[in-house]
Amino acid sequence: MTVLVTGGAGYIGSHMVWKLLDAGERVIVLDRLSTGFDWAVPAEAKLVVGDIGDQDLVETLLGENEIKSVFHFAGSVVVPDSVSDPLSYYLNNTVKSRTLIEACVHQGVSEFIFSSTAAVYGTPAEAIPVKEEAELRPESPYGTSKLMTELMLRDVAAAHPLHYACLRYFNVAGADPLGRTGQSTPKATHLIKAACEAALSKRPEMRVFGTDYPTPDGTCIRDYIHITDLIEAHYLALQHLRNEGGNLIANCGYGHGLSVFEVIDMVKQVSGLDFDVVLSDRRAGDAVSVVADSSLIKSQLGWQPGHDNLQEIVTHALAWEAALERRNNKT
Repeated sequence: MTVLVTGGAGYIGSHMVWKLLDAGERVIVLDRLSTGFDWAVPAEAKLVVGDIGDQDLVETLLGENEIKSVFHFAGSVVVPDSVSDPLSYYLNNTVKSRTLIEACVHQGVSEFIFSSTAAVYGTPAEAIPVKEEAELRPESPYGTSKLMTELMLRDVAAAHPLHYACLRYFNVAGADPLGRTGQSTPKATHLIKAACEAALSKRPEMRVFGTDYPTPDGTCIRDYIHITDLIEAHYLALQHLRNEGGNLIANCGYGHGLSVFEVIDMVKQVSGLDFDVVLSDRRAGDAVSVVADSSLIKSQLGWQPGHDNLQEIVTHALAWEAALERRNNKT
């Protein structure tokens, strides 16, 4: 079968493409290359440069290639940017997702795996780790835009033979252990990416946004998941849907949190390098502490993480940063 991966030239999407190819799937990538890179798409996959909001293009790709499975990673992901420019997030993440979903319905797509986010929870009102049935109260347009797509999929699946999985990511980090791809976007806001760049002098300092949160060291707490474990969850979700396992909404995280300072300390330890850390005010839209209850995805999909180790995550992230620097120096 041929699988469509939207946003497949980006960080998470490119890892998914490699996983699918390793599993013997044929892959088409649709990416407008706004934050992704053509070189991140393996030669064995077909790259189509275009926008998921172009319904004619999407329907042509789906129909001509008899695609029945779609992974949807395309979208905007920077929480503070969504606060300052909400309309662009509702366009990219919600309106264009609606267009994509409609094209999938028209062309008979049967499996749709959606890149959602823990931002749909906001700061959980209930106990942490947070379960999937917790109250959904996103604190940013980014989180709301993703939640709106989840709701669209729920309603569409009730009316059409489209089966879906919404995987709510916590904080994705690290890189492909084989060094084939990683987080490559300039000025990315991911904490571990930013700290690795600071360690390698790719940025002059590491900025910490908020040190007065009600946490042990005053900084935000997040559940960091290695990209390889996240991608494995996606592939298991595809098999689940193909085997008519039913629609699924599931958290993707390890079930324990780390503070911003703990992550920075680990980057310094693994790299053996020091770097400046500048303390700043809080950013709009940042939740205090978000940690996953991952029992559902383990029971439903048999998912078992293999890289639940901050030192390993940082090691792979640093290795990718060094490889990326060598690549950029050549070009």
